[in-house]
Amino acid sequence: MEYEGILLGMGNPLLDISAVVDQDFLNKYDIKPNNAILAEEKHLPMYDELASKSNVEYIAGGATQNSIRVAQWMLPFPGATSYIGSIGKDKFGEKMKNNAKDAGVNVHYYEDDAPTGTCAVCVLDGERSLVANLSAANCYKVDHLKRPENWALVEKAKFYYIAGFFLTVSPESIQLVAEHAAANNKIFSMNLSAPFICEFFRDPQEKALPYMDFVFGNETEARTFSKVHGWETDNVEEIALKISEWPKASEAHKRITVITQGADPVVVAENGKVKLFPVIPLPKEKLVDTNGAGDAFVGGFLSQLVQGKPVEDCVRAGCYASNVIIQRSGCTYPEKPDFA
Repeated sequence: MEYEGILLGMGNPLLDISAVVDQDFLNKYDIKPNNAILAEEKHLPMYDELASKSNVEYIAGGATQNSIRVAQWMLPFPGATSYIGSIGKDKFGEKMKNNAKDAGVNVHYYEDDAPTGTCAVCVLDGERSLVANLSAANCYKVDHLKRPENWALVEKAKFYYIAGFFLTVSPESIQLVAEHAAANNKIFSMNLSAPFICEFFRDPQEKALPYMDFVFGNETEARTFSKVHGWETDNVEEIALKISEWPKASEAHKRITVITQGADPVVVAENGKVKLFPVIPLPKEKLVDTNGAGDAFVGGFLSQLVQGKPVEDCVRAGCYASNVIIQRSGCTYPEKPDFA
């Protein structure tokens, strides 16, 4: 099987500015623990304040890009992944390009005049809170996707992954890829990504949902999705089932819903049934930070999916990848995976 360019991701490339903070910092900027939001005016001074901290780290991030980097790391095939998104023509943009190149991902960035997007990663007691200032990432245009050299990546790929965050930027690009996947019997997957996506971007999310062969998310996002749709249940297993049974644009593949729950078992719903898979236990003292744990899970999962492995193996790889990532700062990993 030909693996070159088999997996394509599309999303908001952001440079993570990550630092350990205290509760006063979260209070000052009105940030909830373990949440993901878009920056408002009141958050803007925070980026400089984080950057001035002695423990600050800069890591190429953005949810989709994290997942694609992890998938490439887990795959024994060079050049198996590609990624599309928008960055600025600045030093952060250069950092991003170099980082992606080092990760072995074939990136086709659109370069905008706006500054490269950043994400404040505030780490307290191992939990992360994300505040994204999209900036250039918000400027992606469907015209870039339609350029022959970029559309060639879409045509070459057999699997697609887009985090729900991209619904805030270019739903038109998502639909184009989703429809291509359905028409060509390829696998299209997305992530619920954050409670605010389910609440405030419900229409574009619902428009893309019939095309999703895999839906990823965590328990908080699943419960928000349930509330928004008036399902009156907080039971993650029930919600996963209902999402998997949502009507599909193409019946070629049954939809599979995969919901992570932190240290609790992963919920997988398919064909009207739910399976639970335990995660790898980790003693509290080994937890460094949870930033990128969900993205890493998806990356690990996709690394096996593109190789035609069964769902059990995909979940196992996802659990392995997230376990590695939460023992390190940010979405980073050792040189070689130790997964068999």
